[in-house]
Amino acid sequence: MIALALTLQSGCMYGFAGGGLPPHIRTVAILPFDNQTGEVSLTQEVSEAVRQAMENRLGLRVAAEQQADAVVRGTITRYAADQPLSFQQIGESGNVSVTRRLVQIAISVEIYDLIEDRVLWERSGLRAEGEYEPPGETEERGRELALERLVADIVDGAQSQW
Repeated sequence: MIALALTLQSGCMYGFAGGGLPPHIRTVAILPFDNQTGEVSLTQEVSEAVRQAMENRLGLRVAAEQQADAVVRGTITRYAADQPLSFQQIGESGNVSVTRRLVQIAISVEIYDLIEDRVLWERSGLRAEGEYEPPGETEERGRELALERLVADIVDGAQSQW
């Protein structure tokens, strides 16, 4: 009991420093993602979503690569749209209607510290899905959801650094 009291009085030698990017990372360059899919507009959409997350969720300023403390680069490796998930039979005719569809996006991404010349975080085969319900929702809605999930995974990965 006395040992416990002495330990509590003296304070704990260990602390929780929290995650996140190193304190010297204040600016970031977002390079256009390479796109290995046939969906050309994804390059801009992914790059813009990552840029917004770096600014709004991680508090970094976007800069040109030559002036940045870190760089985010990646490759869009897969895009699959309009994949049927669930069906409903229409009447007695046996015809079937798709009630839910899925969009999948896969990327490889890296956050690189230009100051210390090292990889801060990277992930290959990062995949996210977005479901939507036609006809009220479209493939674009599924794509938005998948992008939101991808960006959340990137931010979580960046914040998980010690």
